[in-house]
Amino acid sequence: MLKAAKIMAATAAVWAMSTILDVAAMAAEPVPSCGGFGGGGGGAANGAEGGGMMGMLFPLAIFILIFYFFIIRPQKKRQKQQDNLISSISKGDQVITIGGFFGTVQEVRDDSFTIELAKDVRVRILKSAVSTKRVPTQVPPSAQIEDR
Repeated sequence: MLKAAKIMAATAAVWAMSTILDVAAMAAEPVPSCGGFGGGGGGAANGAEGGGMMGMLFPLAIFILIFYFFIIRPQKKRQKQQDNLISSISKGDQVITIGGFFGTVQEVRDDSFTIELAKDVRVRILKSAVSTKRVPTQVPPSAQIEDR
């Protein structure tokens, strides 16, 4: 939610700056003379088009930078972390799937894992379905709950 607000604020700032630059460019342009229909007085209009193009490229460059730093770069970073996580999983590791299942990896294949959810309950899942790798915690025997 906070990232979306930052992106919207940056976009609004760029739009406002672009509008101010356009208004300033229009105020600096000389008013073309009414030389008739023959196309006379076109020199001033042609010279202003180059400034108009620069006025359009600047906000576009700012938008590209905003999208890169707020959307593309963080997404690449998350994807790299996920790839490192999946490549680090081996037999015996405890994982949590994106569906919320806890399991222990029994077999690693090219595109999937076989995990054991409970005693004698094995499921084959895609590697992309792993959300996190769980670090097993040691529970002291006195704190364990006995099944009755």
